[in-house]
Amino acid sequence: MDFDFLINNFVGLTVTGLALGAIYALVALGYTMVYGVLQLINFAHSEVFMYGTFAVAWVFVFFHGKQADTQGLGSALPLLAVSLVAAMLLSAAIALLLERVAYRPVLKRNAPRLMALISAIGASFVLAEVMGLRNRFAGWFGLDDDLDNYVAKARDVYSNPVTIQPEGLFSIGDYAVKDVDVLVLGAALLMMVALDQFVRRTRFGRGIRAVAQDPESAALMGVNSTRVVQVTFLIGGLMAGAAATLYMIKIGATRQNAGFILGVKAFTAAVLGGIGNLRGALLGGLLLGVMENYGSALFGSEWKDVVAFVLLILILLVRPSGLLGESLGKARA
Repeated sequence: MDFDFLINNFVGLTVTGLALGAIYALVALGYTMVYGVLQLINFAHSEVFMYGTFAVAWVFVFFHGKQADTQGLGSALPLLAVSLVAAMLLSAAIALLLERVAYRPVLKRNAPRLMALISAIGASFVLAEVMGLRNRFAGWFGLDDDLDNYVAKARDVYSNPVTIQPEGLFSIGDYAVKDVDVLVLGAALLMMVALDQFVRRTRFGRGIRAVAQDPESAALMGVNSTRVVQVTFLIGGLMAGAAATLYMIKIGATRQNAGFILGVKAFTAAVLGGIGNLRGALLGGLLLGVMENYGSALFGSEWKDVVAFVLLILILLVRPSGLLGESLGKARA
């Protein structure tokens, strides 16, 4: 174990871990909200995030072209703003499609919850394979040449043509805090606060909490549970699209199965903070990102994923309800 490396790079590991954890937290919101309302885990949410990452890359290809380029964050902000809108819209559309096709038919038939989980897992594989076979779909319609920039090498890593070059904003000790990390962390915190207030203060938010707490009583009070479930998936998709944009700013590459590991980590973050708890998703994501970086410093980068899953096992053994433990339905207005 390399304690010296951890101590000498403590500030840098903490800052970058918080930025990565903020992305986990935004994705974890999708798991948390669906579980809070339906008491089900949306295992296809990782693919909702993955589609958002491709939306970001495709926007850059459409407006910038395939030529590799390196830009500062300020120069890339206009395209990043367009990418953010595109990613949130595409991820939200995929989330709504998922609710309509994979969940609603099962729930309407009052099928066992296990069937809904199996349906979500099947939808996850289908969405990933559709992205992995996009070149063949384009070929079937004779569009492979026209869409070559978007469908070529469908199963390889797909890199954003514009690499965002981080620049130091200010220093903490010997570490220069980068503008990319500040943007990722600040944007994630802003969206989390906005969502928290939406759920606590708005009419739709009260409907979400009512259905999460007691669906039958909420229906008697005139709450449209189907609409609430749709809004829940929509919000989760929007947050996943935002997370995808931040992920592409920081990582800059994706592929058709990019959502798998990140989705599992986001689920870990949701469980760590308290599944069904919005603030718990934020806390769990930030803590997981930091602990991953610390673990990588101590044991090596190849142990990074192991640290996340060991942390999940420990929290399930010690505190199964998570660090905060409060469910969405019990959230105070």
